[in-house]
Amino acid sequence: MDKQKDAPPIPEVAILRGNRVHRILVGVLLLMMVAEWIFLLIEQRWLSAFLATLIIATLLSPVIFRKKMGVEIPAEFHMTAVVFIFASLYLGEIQDFYYRFWWWDIALHSSAGLLIGIVGFLLVYLLNESKRVELYMTPVFLSLFAFSFAVTIGTIWEIFEFTMDRLFGLNMQKPMMGDSSGLTDTMWDMIVNATGAFIISFVGWWYLKRKRAFFVKNWIRKFIMSNPELFNKR
Repeated sequence: MDKQKDAPPIPEVAILRGNRVHRILVGVLLLMMVAEWIFLLIEQRWLSAFLATLIIATLLSPVIFRKKMGVEIPAEFHMTAVVFIFASLYLGEIQDFYYRFWWWDIALHSSAGLLIGIVGFLLVYLLNESKRVELYMTPVFLSLFAFSFAVTIGTIWEIFEFTMDRLFGLNMQKPMMGDSSGLTDTMWDMIVNATGAFIISFVGWWYLKRKRAFFVKNWIRKFIMSNPELFNKR
């Protein structure tokens, strides 16, 4: 991986504008989720209230990381996690989008493959930049790691859904018509997750191979700039 050809510096005005939009969105979502959480408690919908609690915790996670671990989470990282968790837990589970729209589960698992693949790239980049680890990896290895990481996480999630359904009588697998076992849903989830992971891995390989700007690099650079004590000064 070429560390000499860095992308141009991120304009400070753009960073400030992005942080302002991030704070506004988080504030609006936080107020909405607290109101929803109170309503769910009154209605004694305990599982939905627990899911709302997870969303609130995700919204507050930058503050928790900053105070407890001294780590600053960039706005792009946070909003990506918030949007996905909001779509899956609040819209999907609490508002029943999984039942209202047949394609909702497929869309989210496809997005999960893309997002977790990006996380795979982030992890390897951060290891490569860390002062504790000295690594120099090729674009092929980076892409293979991102793909394998995303598929592994997707598989673990399917095991989690199966376990929750069997132990607590939930319906996380969302069995399709004519398939009461949930096997068809599980297989489609794994297929679309792997497809999303392959797409982001291939795109990442293509950009890295040609030494072109890859948007993940900007996210990583912002993380390193926000947490310089974790990395070598370059």
